[in-house]
Amino acid sequence: MNIQINRLTAAVLLMLGITGFVFANGDAENAQFPAKNITYIVPFNPGGQSDITAQYQKEMLEAALGVNVVIKNISGAGGAVGWSTLASSAPDGYTLCGNNLPHIIAQPLVKDNPGYQTEQLEPLYMFQTTPIGLTVLKDSRWSNLDEFISYAKAHPGEITVGGSGTYTGHHIAYLMLQQLTGTEFTYIPSTGAAPSVANFLGGHTDALFANSNDLVTHNAEIIVLGMGTEERFGLLP
Repeated sequence: MNIQINRLTAAVLLMLGITGFVFANGDAENAQFPAKNITYIVPFNPGGQSDITAQYQKEMLEAALGVNVVIKNISGAGGAVGWSTLASSAPDGYTLCGNNLPHIIAQPLVKDNPGYQTEQLEPLYMFQTTPIGLTVLKDSRWSNLDEFISYAKAHPGEITVGGSGTYTGHHIAYLMLQQLTGTEFTYIPSTGAAPSVANFLGGHTDALFANSNDLVTHNAEIIVLGMGTEERFGLLP
């Protein structure tokens, strides 16, 4: 069996409110910006990739901007709680938010009231891509993707698969795997990458969709069944 999972990359952007954006609307405060501390919302739990990346950026942003950057974790609903908080904040440039694709696009498409619309947000820049992988623990009954899929077909709904949130990159990868292979699993969402990895390592889920950084960190404890890349991922052979 030769199964290729479509590539799903989680591209992380910084976002801010588009309406009346201080650099775009010629506001008089423009020349003094920034004149106060900036809030950087991380829409996922502390300890996950988004939070770790924000902590790395904090020092560089403070050096470049000359003010404090206050990181605020506002998690829930696959990132939607954090993005809705951003959308309802003053569009003055003093509130930024980390964003993971396709999460921010998917939430308004599948939910009646996610709390925001993508038109309310403006991307600043993309700085990172991390492929998603499917993994099991080293003592698992499956040692490769063929065995995993064969078992899933014979035992529909039995295998539990963890991931970060609903309608996130992990959840969409899970749905695509089912569609491409004609299988049925049981998805166990967590509020962020850190708790989903902890649940998996603790044996609370049979498998896990996770970003490459988390997989590399725990490489000695896991078997990676597949990566969402066109070529073999060098750090996880």
